[in-house]
Amino acid sequence: MFLTIILVGAAILTLPVSSAAGTPTGFLTCLFTATSATCVTGLSVVETGLHWSIFGQWVILLLIQIGGLGFMSIAAVFYIVLRRRIGLKKRMVLAQALSMDSMSGVVRLVRNVVLGTLAVEGSGAVLLTACFLRRFPFWTALRCGVFHAVSAYCNAGFDILADVDAGGSLSAYAADPIFNFIIMALIIIGGLGFAVWGDIRHHRRFSRLSVYSRLVVIITTVLIFGGAGVFAALEWNNPNTIGDLTVPQKLMAALFQSVTLRTAGFATFDQNALSDVSKAASDLLMLVGGSSGSTAGGVKTATVGVILLSAWSTARGRTSVHVMKRRIPRQAVENASALFILVLLLSGLGAAFLSIADHVSLENALYETISALCTVGLTTGITSSLGTASQIILIV
Repeated sequence: MFLTIILVGAAILTLPVSSAAGTPTGFLTCLFTATSATCVTGLSVVETGLHWSIFGQWVILLLIQIGGLGFMSIAAVFYIVLRRRIGLKKRMVLAQALSMDSMSGVVRLVRNVVLGTLAVEGSGAVLLTACFLRRFPFWTALRCGVFHAVSAYCNAGFDILADVDAGGSLSAYAADPIFNFIIMALIIIGGLGFAVWGDIRHHRRFSRLSVYSRLVVIITTVLIFGGAGVFAALEWNNPNTIGDLTVPQKLMAALFQSVTLRTAGFATFDQNALSDVSKAASDLLMLVGGSSGSTAGGVKTATVGVILLSAWSTARGRTSVHVMKRRIPRQAVENASALFILVLLLSGLGAAFLSIADHVSLENALYETISALCTVGLTTGITSSLGTASQIILIV
């Protein structure tokens, strides 16, 4: 079904009505775009705001929404609306997609997820529309507000601003604090995970949250502010990134970079202008990603948390891993380690292929493949120059 959604989306994008020029678009370009949208990645071989018509942009937005919420969640909504019973198999798939330990209350959670998503995206759209009104007429501002609210919440990273002269993506708004913090809030809310927000909504106090939710919140907070500190320190005097901004703007840009690397894919400056060390730090944050059962990708915060706790326990000579007075099963530790190694291996192999096939630096190729595999969407600018074979590798 997932592949079917991508192929149908690609087929629609090939239609002349989907392109701004009114001519058919090559199938590989459409397949790449549909895959990137459905997987809420954000990588694109063409400029979304320039190449695609308004119709094409809405198709991309629909694919982003389906990918962000998950096809089964969308399907469950129709079952609920039509008052049809959701069978055991579908409940099992839903529970797995939302990272639930049991099927109890899964339908109610789906209902809350959808309503919560509409509320957050709607609020974000209203606020972003107000920001865009300073630059665009009302209907254009509304369209941009809705598109970017959904794209940010779903951690997709697609934009339709077409600000190529300003550096692309959200570079034109690098110094706008209101716009930046709205986008960051949507990214973080979408990346924390539906189960975590449900836990927060139900218990309200940090001490009462489940061990998983507390671990996710702690790791997310450390990564966001720790990453911001690293980027601020490394890029402070780099005129090609944040060097020419004022001190408050530098801090805000560093914070935005740290947040967007958690699989959002928006950028307020040229990623290729980052120092080598900053690119390496970016790779690590992209690998971690967001939380399970969220709109974000990556190997997930809890997975990395388990690996770090395991390493700490080993360093202390302990045979078991504990967190917040709870023991983590050995199987969970082994699964987390295997997953992380697999992602590293796939990223390395993909980067080697891109580097050899298209003669790009291994550093930029690794940035690209990690961005694709962890559904981030940030790029150093090589996506559109890649050959057919490399594009297929990224699609896969």
